Amino acid sequence: MTDSTPAPTPSNAKGKLARDLALYTVARLGLVVVIAALILGGSKLVGVDVPLLVALIFAVIIALPLSLVLFKSLRVRVNEQISAVDAQRRRDREDLRSKLRGEK
Repeated sequence: MTDSTPAPTPSNAKGKLARDLALYTVARLGLVVVIAALILGGSKLVGVDVPLLVALIFAVIIALPLSLVLFKSLRVRVNEQISAVDAQRRRDREDLRSKLRGEK
């Protein structure tokens, strides 16, 4: 069986990659902000003063593995798009080299 969807154009693939990469970045930064807010809020509830920088550092450390689990489908999609763009770039480079050698 063949897939009836047309192959993505290089600019379309790059556009999807840029969009999904931006979305993944914003999602991860948002997770850091939420975790930092939880740390700061929790510290206020127990009467401890946690500096913002310390809360952010802990939030980044906690968000790293958590984002791998929470945003797995988005991360996989970004990785596939990176591979597709890289493969297209390789094909274009080989095509150009063969044209320069006079083969095509």
